[in-house]
Amino acid sequence: MTKDHSPQILSKRIAETIRNKLVVGELLPGQRLSEATLSKQLEISRNTLREVFRLLTQEGLLKHEPNRGVFVATPDIASIIDIYRVRQLVECQALAQSYPMHPSVAKMKQAVDSAQQCRDKQDWIGAGTANMHFHAAIVELTDSERLIAFYRNISAELRLAFGVLNDPELLYAPYIDKNAHILELINSDQNKLAANKMKEYLELSERTVLAAYTRKSS
Repeated sequence: MTKDHSPQILSKRIAETIRNKLVVGELLPGQRLSEATLSKQLEISRNTLREVFRLLTQEGLLKHEPNRGVFVATPDIASIIDIYRVRQLVECQALAQSYPMHPSVAKMKQAVDSAQQCRDKQDWIGAGTANMHFHAAIVELTDSERLIAFYRNISAELRLAFGVLNDPELLYAPYIDKNAHILELINSDQNKLAANKMKEYLELSERTVLAAYTRKSS
């Protein structure tokens, strides 16, 4: 067996595939994951899939319930508060140190364009995925592989939090134009202002999500 096909490499690759399914909204909070279906779909053994489940459970993205199976996790309010704290630390700093010619700025533009097209079609799930890509591109401005990998986990957990609320228009529509404005600021070398706007943006998003969580649980 070659190094590229070692069990550890395969498990990490499949774990990334499942994280991406979480980020784009293909897997929903509380959803039970079928070993038989997923192993067939991903063309891997059940033993490999169990290792992937173990990895993602450690990351807080999945939850194992004895005698019931493996389920997609449902983030709680404490997790959401922590996620937004991390987002402010990472994203605002990334924007503050950014520059227009960085390759990830082009990815930010692609995400903005995609979100605007989704808005025109009232495709709010698609707009949400584009929003996730926009923020991932911001983190890529850091050129830190560790931060980028870490943020992929955060993105998956955040999408799960949004999935609990099941109101994608409320969660994504107000931020499409805000993303476009932040992109304009970066392209005009106003990166410090972009960072400040992102701080305000994340504070508003956090308040919106927490208020919606509170209403849902009351």
